[in-house]
Amino acid sequence: MSFQDKTVIITGGAKGIGEGCTRVFHRQNANVAVLDVDEDAGEKLSSEMGNRCIFIKCDIANENEVKDAVSKTVDVFGNIDVLINNAGIMKYSTVTTASSQEWDTVMNINVKGAFLCAKYSIPHMKVKGAGVVINMSSVQAFITQENVATYATSKAALIGLTRSIAVDYAPEIRCVAICPAAVDTPLNQKAFQLSPDPEKVIRETEAMHLVQRMAKPEELGEFVAFVASEKGSFLTGQPLRFDGGMGAKSGGPGTD
Repeated sequence: MSFQDKTVIITGGAKGIGEGCTRVFHRQNANVAVLDVDEDAGEKLSSEMGNRCIFIKCDIANENEVKDAVSKTVDVFGNIDVLINNAGIMKYSTVTTASSQEWDTVMNINVKGAFLCAKYSIPHMKVKGAGVVINMSSVQAFITQENVATYATSKAALIGLTRSIAVDYAPEIRCVAICPAAVDTPLNQKAFQLSPDPEKVIRETEAMHLVQRMAKPEELGEFVAFVASEKGSFLTGQPLRFDGGMGAKSGGPGTD
């Protein structure tokens, strides 16, 4: 796969899954605009990548910042070919323990942020007559754990957004939701450390997947690049689970 002369915007692109995507697309010769709120991580990564990679500090829940970030990307690289709505946050709560503020924060970043980035990127894709939008949903849009009501809801909402974008802008623009299970990111490692026995939680997390491990960020990045490339050109309007078999097996005992 090659993204020579193509421009890719990656939100939350400085760390974790986003960083994995940034490294893969840059390796495939794309121009990459990394949007993130973490200025130190973003500047470090863009400096490491060198040519064809810029960092733009951007809170994707802020419409003016998104509009400016998209405009800057076009000013630098001339176009937008792929938008990866990856930025997101997780809060642990149920519908009775979550505050209204927490609900709004998660929805503003995970859903409104994707909406805003698509709103300002798609017009540039339409001018070019082609484009791909990838929304990073989650396996938790289908199956979920306890205590993540706001997160699971936001990731399910992204599938509806994906379907609408695909329908409204076909055939020139494709839109796909990618739904990963556990990925070995700094954010997940930080969450594991909240447990009294982090190693036990890591083993239990790995065991939830039929492949008995978590995904690696660049491994997921390679899949994202495939979907965004011409090799994935028949894919649009649906969620794709990148989940190591999570959810394929029930928890009940078998019989001889």
